Amino acid sequence: MALDPLSDVRAAALASTHAPDLRAPRSLRERAVGALLAGAAAVSVLTTIGIVVVLVREAASFFAEISPARFLLDGEWTPLFADKHFGIWPLVAGTLLTTGIAIAVALPLGLLAAIYLSELASDRVRRWVKPALELLAGVPTVVYGYLALSFITPGLQHVVPGLAGFNALGAGIAMGVMILPLIASLSEDALYAVPAALREGAYALGATKLGAVFRVVVPAAASGIGAAAILGVARAVGETMIVAIAAGQQPRLTLDPRVPVETMTAYIAQVSLGDTPHGTLEYRTIFAVGLALFLLTLALNVLSHRLRRRLKGAAA
Repeated sequence: MALDPLSDVRAAALASTHAPDLRAPRSLRERAVGALLAGAAAVSVLTTIGIVVVLVREAASFFAEISPARFLLDGEWTPLFADKHFGIWPLVAGTLLTTGIAIAVALPLGLLAAIYLSELASDRVRRWVKPALELLAGVPTVVYGYLALSFITPGLQHVVPGLAGFNALGAGIAMGVMILPLIASLSEDALYAVPAALREGAYALGATKLGAVFRVVVPAAASGIGAAAILGVARAVGETMIVAIAAGQQPRLTLDPRVPVETMTAYIAQVSLGDTPHGTLEYRTIFAVGLALFLLTLALNVLSHRLRRRLKGAAA
């Protein structure tokens, strides 16, 4: 029997007229839920826009009196003194110094803890150790500040010559202990997400347990570990109470961890206590510092995003 192509076309068209419309309009409930979810997502965007608008508007009033060149090129920060200087770099140096010490403490310890919990610990040990580690995340930061002031710094003074009572080293170590659970938890999730086939392939090629962990599993989870490190840095940059209590609140352009320093967040907290009159130039400095802190955090987030993309591309 001869085939009729036109009859096949007509049959397909007839079948399509009776097929159910999978693109039917959504119900009112689905539209309402979609609008609710879109509104919830818009809250974060609107909040960010509001923060940027406030910072830029108030910082513009500050820069109308103090030139950006003076803000960026001066090496001293004394806006509350009679001899006023408005160079941001002493606050930036204090922030980067304490953050560098914190990440130097938290990253190796957190990564080793994550490797132990993910690859080596038994289920019974993991059930006890992981909650104890994450319990550190619930300790108030003011407790870490007094820990640095009354325990870490006195202990370091016995082994570090010339260590002042308020210093960047003790504050940075306390910050490292604070962000350690964050890095350990995120790194463990990244290690746990590595496919078991990679481990089995390493064992099949004769690798030992530790060899498979450090030469296969950890490189495969590098993107997640890098993201954990960047998030830990961002958390340390934004910390206030530890550095306000233990670092000394003395802005100076130095990389010596033994001396008192002041971070951007500690300065904002100092001026916000109420002793500085509202609307003055000294008060508006907190918005200029806040804008610099916002840009620094934004740069860290952009760096984290590019790092993840580069490592994922290299893995692919």
